[in-house]
Amino acid sequence: MITIDCRDVESIKSELVVYVSDQVAAIPTLKNHEFILSTIDDDEILDKNLVINSIKEFLDSIGEGKNFAVISTKDTVSIRSISGKKIERDPVPQPQMFSCTHCGFMTRFEVEHNAHVKLHYL
Repeated sequence: MITIDCRDVESIKSELVVYVSDQVAAIPTLKNHEFILSTIDDDEILDKNLVINSIKEFLDSIGEGKNFAVISTKDTVSIRSISGKKIERDPVPQPQMFSCTHCGFMTRFEVEHNAHVKLHYL
């Protein structure tokens, strides 16, 4: 598992998590100011360098690559502003999403999520 601290890029966290998890084939778990990437198979190990490169590619694609540093310490990758300026964007309302911690299945409906989770315990 790798934790990505997004405090300085909070407004683009949703876009970032989709891009990075796609690039490294990992299951994302969202938290308040960060997200966690887990492997699909428990025997696999996530390549931290691939995660860092994916974050840098995303920042470059939105023109912010030179304004942010991607710093790695143990199992945490932090995205820090070089100039102290955070990315500010108007928040786009996101529907409430429920994510399965076992396999990454996502749904907007809590009832569907609960039924899905129960399938893992049959």
